[in-house]
Amino acid sequence: MAVEVIVMFAILFGLLAGGLWIGLSLGVTGVVLLFIFRDIPLHRLVPQYTWNILTTQELLALPLFILMGEVLFRTKLSKSLFTGLAPWAGLLPGRLIHVNIVGCTMFAAISGSSAATTQVVGRIALTELLKRGYSRDIAVGTLAGAGTLGFLIPPSNILIIYGVLADVSIIKLFTAGLIPGALLAMCFMGWVMIHTTIRRDLVPDSERAMSQVSWGERFAAVKDLAPTVFLIACVLGSMYGGIATPSEAAAVGVLGAVLVAAVQRTLTLAVMREIAIASVITCSMIALILLGASILGSAAAFLGIPAKVAGFVESLGLSPLMLMVVLILFYLVLGCFLDGFSMIVMTLPIALPIVKLAGFDPIWFGVFIVMVVEMAQITPPVGFNLFVIQGITGDSLSYLARVTLPYLFIMMAFTILLVLFPNIVMFLPNLMAG
Repeated sequence: MAVEVIVMFAILFGLLAGGLWIGLSLGVTGVVLLFIFRDIPLHRLVPQYTWNILTTQELLALPLFILMGEVLFRTKLSKSLFTGLAPWAGLLPGRLIHVNIVGCTMFAAISGSSAATTQVVGRIALTELLKRGYSRDIAVGTLAGAGTLGFLIPPSNILIIYGVLADVSIIKLFTAGLIPGALLAMCFMGWVMIHTTIRRDLVPDSERAMSQVSWGERFAAVKDLAPTVFLIACVLGSMYGGIATPSEAAAVGVLGAVLVAAVQRTLTLAVMREIAIASVITCSMIALILLGASILGSAAAFLGIPAKVAGFVESLGLSPLMLMVVLILFYLVLGCFLDGFSMIVMTLPIALPIVKLAGFDPIWFGVFIVMVVEMAQITPPVGFNLFVIQGITGDSLSYLARVTLPYLFIMMAFTILLVLFPNIVMFLPNLMAG
């Protein structure tokens, strides 16, 4: 096994270091492994795996959610979110800082993407907060932290990827992400309230009058949340109401996003062209990564690598908690060099058998792995959310990493909490099964 594992990593990291695309690197590594260690007709096997993966029915939801996110990115949804949430956020210590967190939470429930959530909410909320005199550190930090909720709160593109690769129910994965997503958002809000109470200079004195906004004005602002609530009802309501499968719900979401864009008069021919090109590029990239991961995973299975590695880890005698701590650290280091999608597809064939052997449910592990991928989104040098915010603010990566650090620690502590109390994740899926 040692020789095969060494050869696998040598080929893979050699190709990545050479600048080859991640999807191609994964696929080529799998093919070369089989060519060296097994006498298998690769000219038949590779086309068969290509067809099987790219025609998987569960994957149909992915391009549709990507399309929906691209449509929403070009609407006025971020402006209406800020206008609708601002009067209510004034009731809490930290005032409008909470718009970042609640806005990201709500947009995450319709976008499925961490980067899209960060960019859409940040375009309006961050600019408005800085203009009003809020501390730059806390405004930028909360956006980076809360933006990661796009991966956890359903519908999540990365949970779809995990569901396909791990062969588990996508609707159960979506359900499992609901409570952790809501609780993590509340943890961020709790930290903001504590931090701004201790450091009163983080919120400008002029904003403390926000608490004097009348209840009439607050209820009047609710109408600005109507587009977001409408889309959440379209996507999540159709799924959990038993009306639509995840794929069908994605199609409903696209229709809803188009209706919102049409009402807001942002859907011009030029915009539609941009949406089509961006969607095709993103879908093609993810499809290539998935295909490469499938080929490498199949090659590893043929060679018995996952089972042997799982046996080796079991022989170390690690407790389930220590195993999860090791995995958290492993993924944090890996996240310094790879994006979230690549991390999952590269490691899942080996990591999943190990956690199953330790007694963890694959549905639970789906949420766990999304949590650690979320952390990777805000760790340099390849923290994708940091790049998105850098594009908005122009700040250095070192500054962004520093102001985001409290939210990284919150996520680490929350992940350990999920390990200690797995029923936080499994409560709703078990309720569905019952």
